[in-house]
Amino acid sequence: NELGDIIEVKLIAEFLGNKTNIILVGADGRIIDSLRRSDPERDERTVLPGAVYKYPDSQHKLNPVTEDINTILSAAENYGGSPEKALLSAIQGFSPLICRETVYKADKYGDFRSALNSVLNDIKSGGTPLLLLKKDGTPFDFTYTDISQYGNEFEKRTYTGFSELLDAFYSAREGAERVRHAAADIIRLVNNLKSRTEKKLALRLCDLKKCENRENLRIYGELLKANLYRLESGARFAEVENYYDDMKTVRIPLDPALSPQKNAAKYFKDYKKTYTAEQMLTRLTEKDRDELIYFDSVLDSIARSKTAADIAEIREELALAGYIKRQEKRKKNAPAPKLQEYVSAEGYKIIVGKNNSQNDYLTTSLAAKSDLWFHVKNLPGSHVIVFSHGGEVSDETILKAARLAALNSKAAASSNTAVDYTPVKYVKKPNGAKPGMVIYTANKTVYVTPDKGGPTE
Repeated sequence: NELGDIIEVKLIAEFLGNKTNIILVGADGRIIDSLRRSDPERDERTVLPGAVYKYPDSQHKLNPVTEDINTILSAAENYGGSPEKALLSAIQGFSPLICRETVYKADKYGDFRSALNSVLNDIKSGGTPLLLLKKDGTPFDFTYTDISQYGNEFEKRTYTGFSELLDAFYSAREGAERVRHAAADIIRLVNNLKSRTEKKLALRLCDLKKCENRENLRIYGELLKANLYRLESGARFAEVENYYDDMKTVRIPLDPALSPQKNAAKYFKDYKKTYTAEQMLTRLTEKDRDELIYFDSVLDSIARSKTAADIAEIREELALAGYIKRQEKRKKNAPAPKLQEYVSAEGYKIIVGKNNSQNDYLTTSLAAKSDLWFHVKNLPGSHVIVFSHGGEVSDETILKAARLAALNSKAAASSNTAVDYTPVKYVKKPNGAKPGMVIYTANKTVYVTPDKGGPTE
């Protein structure tokens, strides 16, 4: 204390969902302070400095360690409702995940008692620290018993202790939160750019559709020119034989304020104007489509980013492409990007790009012409290179590289995904193409399902 005397205090952690708290209690049982303080007008329980510490009210649930299974089953039956809710209401330490798992195993094997007893035995033996990971490596949930209700949807990772498990779970979650925070402004920017481009494309496609009948303008001009001797000034239309369509009679609108010659000239002028507009609109719509593909690829790269450094690379890519201002001057001798590396069973190095800038560097600078290039078909994703140097590549290596390409793409959650591959010499980057965008030929296609937990480095 302030006098220098050693005193005994307690640090009490209360894990109560959204009411989780840490409370420092003195030797006299009174609260010194807490992470969260109670609101006297709203909370029945007082958690304020100077107040006597009282444990949270009991939920009147059964202790799965001390109670026998018959007592637990009887209590669960008394709650009624769905089996999951009955277990949740009756047993301490049973989370919704564990309740669902117990019911899942009971339904699968047709024996509720055995399914429940299996979980209770795991608890009594100390349990197995288990982490469930999504396909992209982010944590989904943690528990103390095996989980089978999700099939192969999640990777399972066990730990030697629960402290290690919790550290891994919350460290990964905090890391993911930092990435989300770092990427928030970029996501907003790219989504806004994408929305504006979609609107521009829709308007241009509408204008382009109006150009579909431009050939009629030329034909009308030709027909008027061929029939000038028959036309009178001031007419509102002309009916002439269309020698472009089996001499069928066609009715051509005219401007009565113009002479027949000027009406013909106007149709030729409108034709040229429409032709020019069509050429320009075709180029602009192609540019819009390329930009939309690029924006989708950026959003895909962000979704697969694991660290703030990954987001920084994407930010730099957008700055180089002219979409945002660079926050600081780029270093002249910037280090080469850190790429994901794997090794095939034959010993071939397999490298995966994390974003468009890395894809460009990997395919156009790092890879040799004789290496193999992989990419998911018709979707945003990483470039994957097998550094075979022209050597024979086994089907096993091709499938591993294809799975990596599928896993590191927008198709990561799909199955039977088409992945194209071809020697790097058949992969070209057109002049002026957006980062990561290439064209390729002479490709083969394999169909793979990404490894749920991802390949091992």
